[in-house]
Amino acid sequence: MTAPPASREKRNTIVLVLAQALLGAQMPMIFTVGGLAGQMLSPNPCLATLPLSLIILGSVLSAQPMSEFMAAKGRRAGFILANAMGALGAATAAYALYHGSFALFMLGSFFTGTYMSAQGFYRFAATDTASAEFQPKAISYVMAGGLVAAIIGPQLVKVTSEAMVVPFMATYLAIIGINALGPILFSFLDIPAPGRRKKHEHHEGRTRRELLKDPVILVAMICAMVSYALMNLVMTSTPLAVVGCGFEQGDAANIVSAHVLAMYLPSFFTGHLIARFGKEVIVGTGLVILAASGAVALTGVDLDQFYIALMLLGLGWNFGFIGATSMLASAHSPEERGHVQGMNDFVVFGGVFLASLASGGLMNCTQSGNAQAGWQAVNLAMIPFLTLAGAALIWLVLRPKETR
Repeated sequence: MTAPPASREKRNTIVLVLAQALLGAQMPMIFTVGGLAGQMLSPNPCLATLPLSLIILGSVLSAQPMSEFMAAKGRRAGFILANAMGALGAATAAYALYHGSFALFMLGSFFTGTYMSAQGFYRFAATDTASAEFQPKAISYVMAGGLVAAIIGPQLVKVTSEAMVVPFMATYLAIIGINALGPILFSFLDIPAPGRRKKHEHHEGRTRRELLKDPVILVAMICAMVSYALMNLVMTSTPLAVVGCGFEQGDAANIVSAHVLAMYLPSFFTGHLIARFGKEVIVGTGLVILAASGAVALTGVDLDQFYIALMLLGLGWNFGFIGATSMLASAHSPEERGHVQGMNDFVVFGGVFLASLASGGLMNCTQSGNAQAGWQAVNLAMIPFLTLAGAALIWLVLRPKETR
């Protein structure tokens, strides 16, 4: 028996919030130990973070195929497939740690990217059965689940990282167990699988080229990509900058923790702000806050300046990314869902991948190892991309309503 629409939208939102909180805990676990494990296995210290970049690359390359698979087979099938790939990636990484193989460890990281890609679709799945009024709130609540994941993940790392003779192996074995929860959790998901079209039936949705000509879709993708990529660029550089400027590793960890709180805590009310003030206003506010983060970072490298800059960075990401996701969700038909969401995450995580590669280079290579100068280079790099996103948003807002 089909649940009433209001009951279904709430049920699915709860399931997806739990998925983000519990299954999503594997990502902070992997990003906490991945660089350390890579450093232990890599023949060259400069390649220590390459496995983390391969996770993002795997996410980029699987975004469109995963979106198309979900469009054909349904969300539940796609999410369970992603859990299988997450478990495979963790098992491969654990095997690589046991045998000391850096190449296998990178392969496992690449597999993990498929799970990361699917996790990005949790926010879209929350809108599938939600009313237009509830969509921004559903996206916001699902993103808020990341706050729980950001707490659970590091705690599990503390328990598992040294639990076996081979460092970090127990962490990856625990990740296999986390992915095993996926099929149980998603059995409660109530999103109807798209009906199969007969061969003679015409697909009513727009082509990818036509979708990219839609001003709302194009601007939403640009703003989401810029918000996420710049957040990743600065966050990845922060521990290097904090320690390089003479502070302790514990200070760096505390600053990143404050940043994560600023990323996810606002999600409890971001949806309400979008409903009240509009998507474009919230996205624009996010871009301004990201610019303020860079401005604070450029004023100096005292500890309080790091704290303020990173907390503003998290808040700006929250408004910019959730607002852009809400814009995208309202700009396409159900038939176009697979094309739009796959293209969006390909663009977004493609930008994140490039940012993750650029981060270390800006910090360590462009300024001859000077941490303060490198930190300035990272934050100055935000300017052209914020200008692009801001100009695109202004262009959209100034267009006549009938053309949007």
